[in-house]
Amino acid sequence: MIYKQFKALNNQKLSSVGFGCWAIGGTWNNTEDQKSIETIKKAVELGINFFDVAPIYGMGHSEKILGEALKDYDRSSLFIATKCGLIWDENKVVTKSISRESLYKELNASLERLQTSYIDLYQIHWPFEGMELEEGMATLMEMKEKGLIRYIGLSNFSLKDTKKCMELAEISTLQGLYNMLEPNSEIYHHKQLEYRTANELLPLCKEEGMAFLPYSPLMQGLLTGEFKLENNFDSSDDRSKNPKLNGERFLNYFNCVEELKEIAQEIGKPLSQVAINWLIAQKEVGPVICGAQTPQQIEENVRSTTWELEEKTIKKIEMVLNKKNIC
Repeated sequence: MIYKQFKALNNQKLSSVGFGCWAIGGTWNNTEDQKSIETIKKAVELGINFFDVAPIYGMGHSEKILGEALKDYDRSSLFIATKCGLIWDENKVVTKSISRESLYKELNASLERLQTSYIDLYQIHWPFEGMELEEGMATLMEMKEKGLIRYIGLSNFSLKDTKKCMELAEISTLQGLYNMLEPNSEIYHHKQLEYRTANELLPLCKEEGMAFLPYSPLMQGLLTGEFKLENNFDSSDDRSKNPKLNGERFLNYFNCVEELKEIAQEIGKPLSQVAINWLIAQKEVGPVICGAQTPQQIEENVRSTTWELEEKTIKKIEMVLNKKNIC
């Protein structure tokens, strides 16, 4: 395993490949709780120490599974990142808040589900209009001073709002959509993104010594190279709501992947490893948030750290992406 260090995280060693927990929340096809626990344990065995989760993943279920899987390990050897700001009621209606009262209620619930006394990285999941920014930042700093959280992060924030938060609190990480096919994407599922990762956020992370945490590094499985032109998942799978993975928009991405697969075959590596390796090679990129549903999948992800892309291969990849007008 390759480990990375960032000034804004006190140079703590974090595995370059992390474990993303959306899939284990039970809203993706082919997910089984016991298999998820086995996969998480395999991740620890292989040297992964960074786990990214959120209460909204399965409405608490993902945090519970992660907590159960990690409860017998040395807590100080693990780095658990969860999120806040998205809350739901008994009817599963989701609302947004980062008020002091709401944040403490969320934190206490996450601590219980994760079976831990503190969170390493607490991230605001999504910005929203009218968010209680000053109150929220003050509350997160208070939690940090109490030792309930160690670091504060932002997810999906615009450059403007990120800088505003940096004036109010110590921000250590930024998280956002980033992969070979979506370097500066304007949309995620049906949500408009107010940031451009490669053009705006990565330069800021470099300047400030923060870690950028890329989610969807395999574009929700497309960059495994195993998707077909249709019928990749059913309507119960969250990915069925992603317009880039369905219908007319999907075709351009699919064709691009077919060309990238040829490059991967030339160097004798799976496309998934190429996609993860491409991210790891970038200094500002922190743990790559890779999902996995089986021990075999996590083993495949970790193999991405055992070799490096050559410059000539990177140029071939860029030629394909530019030709397909990928953004």
